[in-house]
Amino acid sequence: MTTTIFAAFSAAALFTKRRQYLFLGGVLGSILTFMCLLSLLRFFVPSLGSVFSSTAELYVGLVVFCAYVLFDTQMIVEKASGGDRDSVWHAMELFIDFIAIFVRIVIILMRNQGGRRESKDERRRR
Repeated sequence: MTTTIFAAFSAAALFTKRRQYLFLGGVLGSILTFMCLLSLLRFFVPSLGSVFSSTAELYVGLVVFCAYVLFDTQMIVEKASGGDRDSVWHAMELFIDFIAIFVRIVIILMRNQGGRRESKDERRRR
């Protein structure tokens, strides 16, 4: 799933007009900062934490990192056309996005699997 998502968003970034998704950098950075501050606030004020907020944070994080694939891919293309040929660092940027997407998908699948187990256990008890 991660590879499919990553390939689709990379292809979308490569086949669109140059610099079309570069505006996403500021928006995504702001969303990520807000999510970090919200997580930090939930750490110090546990009453704010709920299943809904952690689930929302998980799905918003998945969307944010999918958008980061778009942004980073176009940024790499722009840097390369400007003469920056540091392929190791460019690969590292995309690797970080890939891992962030992978971790969120694994957590989502584990939660869904856990929910199925609980519903099966409840049916057995009846």
